[in-house]
Amino acid sequence: MTDNRRIIQAVFAATFLLIGILDAILFIKLKSQIYFLPFLVGVLLLYIFIAKQYVNPGRLLIGMMYFLVMTTFLNQSVLSIHIGFFNLFLYRIVLILEAIIFLIFWWKEKNGVLNWNRVNVKPILFFLLFWMAYGFVSLLWSKSVLDGFKYMVLIGTGVLFVYLAVFIFQKYTHLNIFYGIWMLMTTVLLILGLINHFGHVQLPTSTLYGGPDYKMSYPTAVFFNQNDFATFLSISFFFYFSAAINSKSVWIKSLSILLGLLSVYIIYLTESRASLLGIMVGVISYLFIILPRTIKKIAVFVCSFMVIAGSVIFLKKITSLLGLFFNPINQTSSNMVRLNLLKNDLHFVLETFGFGVGAGNIPFYLKNEAIYDTNHVLEVHNWLAEIIGNFGIVIFCGYITLYLYLFYSLYKVYKAKRGLEQKGIMEACMLGLISFLVSSISPSSVSNLYFHWVFLGFVISTVNVLKNNQSKQKFNTKGQGLNGTY
Repeated sequence: MTDNRRIIQAVFAATFLLIGILDAILFIKLKSQIYFLPFLVGVLLLYIFIAKQYVNPGRLLIGMMYFLVMTTFLNQSVLSIHIGFFNLFLYRIVLILEAIIFLIFWWKEKNGVLNWNRVNVKPILFFLLFWMAYGFVSLLWSKSVLDGFKYMVLIGTGVLFVYLAVFIFQKYTHLNIFYGIWMLMTTVLLILGLINHFGHVQLPTSTLYGGPDYKMSYPTAVFFNQNDFATFLSISFFFYFSAAINSKSVWIKSLSILLGLLSVYIIYLTESRASLLGIMVGVISYLFIILPRTIKKIAVFVCSFMVIAGSVIFLKKITSLLGLFFNPINQTSSNMVRLNLLKNDLHFVLETFGFGVGAGNIPFYLKNEAIYDTNHVLEVHNWLAEIIGNFGIVIFCGYITLYLYLFYSLYKVYKAKRGLEQKGIMEACMLGLISFLVSSISPSSVSNLYFHWVFLGFVISTVNVLKNNQSKQKFNTKGQGLNGTY
């Protein structure tokens, strides 16, 4: 039986490799990706159909999900097809196929593994649905409906991944593999970043492709620009960081330290100060988290005293900075442009009575109705400002609440001192959340950064698994109590 299974696995591996070679040859010969798409989708569907005959449907679903996670890190570098205003690339193709398989499996299974009762993060999923509904309703008052619709496609793609992740990744084993895929694919991107820098080579998907020579050394890997790559690495750093701290293997510890330092070096090369700051804040937060409760209280008191004392000592400096906010001298400097972007964003929110300008309409407003000079910059360059500007106060508060809930849920279980593997995953999630919140002021927009949604899906899935295990433990404890009574 075991030999037969190995033979089947070998056949499928060889077939998959052969399909990849044939796809590449056909792609080169056709020279047009639009004709390549039906063949690729057909091959994937055929392969799934054949695999379904020999592989457990649940394993097929999980295997496809792992493959989907891997395609996230390829971005649009492998396949990118423009269909009107819609871009179709490998990640989206696999996501759609995975969603179809999920629905078929869910319909047939009904009350099995994909049971709604196994989901313990229902408020989060409901909020994401509400966000989607609010976004589509906001198109009613949007001045650019097309921009709004394209933006909602991006949000919807991210929300779909989160839903699939929560339903499919139900065990620590799944999370560990997810964790491993993230670190492995990040390693590949780090190598690409080094090639960018030392080889002065950029992929066609980069905005620096074909640009001036002095810009060609910025690491971008598969991303559109260096800021997007740096923001991604500000999260990935803490995957290596937690692996280095919690792993028992000397090899894994050493490799994680090396790759973590390489991540910081690549971020330094991108010149993204926000991402470096995100890592610094994350590391400081970790030191604060591991402090004993008594020392933690002292640390809070000392920090509060230092902030108050610093405010008094540098009162004149703070006053002059506030004066620059309301009466800027140099309107075209980089910092003042970012400041003006935020001021315009706040103005738009107030003008719309807190409802936001409508999904994806911030660029339209910055282009046509800005009251502060942004030097032709049409993206707000701040994720939280992007949310409140597009969707208003309600969605903004909901997102902040979601963020705090995830962090608190992880921190609560973390303090219970779980196993090393669980602690590693929880540390990566908590510190990644903190780092991203700081570094998210670096990219022009976060809505099109799929790794953000993949990371969010990973964090929410982790919280769901932790809560499921807590529920099981409580149930077992009650059961033992009843058995002891009778």
